[in-house]
Amino acid sequence: MLKDLCEKYYQDRNYNCAETMIRAGNEYYDLGLHDRDMIAFGVYGGGIQTGNTCGAILAAASILSMKYVEKKAHESKDIRPVTTALIREFNRKYGSVLCKDIKPQSFKPDIRCKNTVETACDILEQVIMEYEDRKTGKQSNSADK
Repeated sequence: MLKDLCEKYYQDRNYNCAETMIRAGNEYYDLGLHDRDMIAFGVYGGGIQTGNTCGAILAAASILSMKYVEKKAHESKDIRPVTTALIREFNRKYGSVLCKDIKPQSFKPDIRCKNTVETACDILEQVIMEYEDRKTGKQSNSADK
């Protein structure tokens, strides 16, 4: 599970929310990013360092881009619907996609934003699974979870 890899990067290696998501996503989905590439995502942590859009969400959206965009996002038929589903699920869970709104709901000093990162993993996996099921015409089992 993606969440297991996030544990490794967040707790064991002390990466921020965005760094954790992109590193775990790179490993889990075999995205082909190199260490240097992933450094670019560090600034997303803490809501782009300003409490704005949650870094875990931004990195999750970046994982979607790596999975579904071949060359240009505006030429991809997949990226908009799958990203829309990601944002919708975060809004449903937290009522916002802003770090400044999410953090008070899940931050704990001893584990920092671990709960948000785990939620991001669950949402990302769910969104990808449901989207892939729709593309292939399968019924999703997410209602059973």
